[in-house]
Amino acid sequence: MKARAWVLTEGGKPLESRTIEIPEPSAGEVIVEVDACGLCHTDLGYADGSVAPRHALPLVLGHEIVGKVVQAGPGADAWVGRSVIVPAVLPCGECAFCRAGRGNACPRQKMPGNDCDGGFATHVLVPARPLVAIDDAPPTIDRRELAVVADAVSTAYQALRRADVRDGDVAFIVGAGGVGGYAAQIARALGAHVVALDVDAAKLEAIAHHGAERTVTLAGRAPKEVRKEAHGIAGEWKVPSLRWRILECSGHPDGQALAYALLSQGATMVQVGYTPATVTLRLSNVMAFDATVHGSWGCPPELYGDVLRLIYSGRVVLTPFVEHAPMSRVVEWLDAMAHHRLTRRLVLDPRT
Repeated sequence: MKARAWVLTEGGKPLESRTIEIPEPSAGEVIVEVDACGLCHTDLGYADGSVAPRHALPLVLGHEIVGKVVQAGPGADAWVGRSVIVPAVLPCGECAFCRAGRGNACPRQKMPGNDCDGGFATHVLVPARPLVAIDDAPPTIDRRELAVVADAVSTAYQALRRADVRDGDVAFIVGAGGVGGYAAQIARALGAHVVALDVDAAKLEAIAHHGAERTVTLAGRAPKEVRKEAHGIAGEWKVPSLRWRILECSGHPDGQALAYALLSQGATMVQVGYTPATVTLRLSNVMAFDATVHGSWGCPPELYGDVLRLIYSGRVVLTPFVEHAPMSRVVEWLDAMAHHRLTRRLVLDPRT
């Protein structure tokens, strides 16, 4: 099968539109006709050369994929014709990590657009086992928008699970756009008090209507000043620091340092955002506060049902935070992302 794809040939150079050959599916594999693929900062890192993908170039980027299965290899015939999300983390499903429910840490996992060709194409070849069916999506849901579940929404959900967020906790979300915005929504749906922190006033304004009870601006402020305000808000709610959950979603060195500075006695922090930059932290704080710090990567496919139920029920909304755009202009969108001109997460249509 031939497909149109937008291919990374060299970091720092524009993606090239090419016709590529999709191999016949082997046992347990399927070909998905892509309805939409989200544009993520991870894609920008690969495209501008600041982060090297694990697969040799050339490579088709894109890891937030939704579409329909149009061809299947032996053992995967039942998927043909079904609408699916392709998770950004594709675990093997068989190793000790997967059996323990930690498929997002599977050593044999594949990530589309990193370990193999991704969704910046009309078609993509993927393993069938991790696919998530969305045939039962309510008619009020635009299935193309469910592309962001593959990373932005499911990653936020997994991070909140890792933090063990419960009713009545305080969730400090550092970085209110993208993953952080969905983390705020999900945390509120789980019953937590939500404080969103960001340098961008527009992002704080948006999330104030969708999950965040309080917002804290970071622009031009010292971490100690922000820490005092944030801790004061939790104090107003009379929630002890034992029940504070801090999620670093900005992927910026300053955001990471701030999230760490928010730690207090018995608090829990989860590192979600990524930056290749080195950040200097005093690890003794973890000891002194008897605090807990976790990393969180992606989300196991078996948890996607929980995420979709939150969306289908309206407790988490996608439409205000996404924008549809033609994939044929992906080079322009990457440039706009690099220069902070995007206000929503783009969902790209490979047919336009």
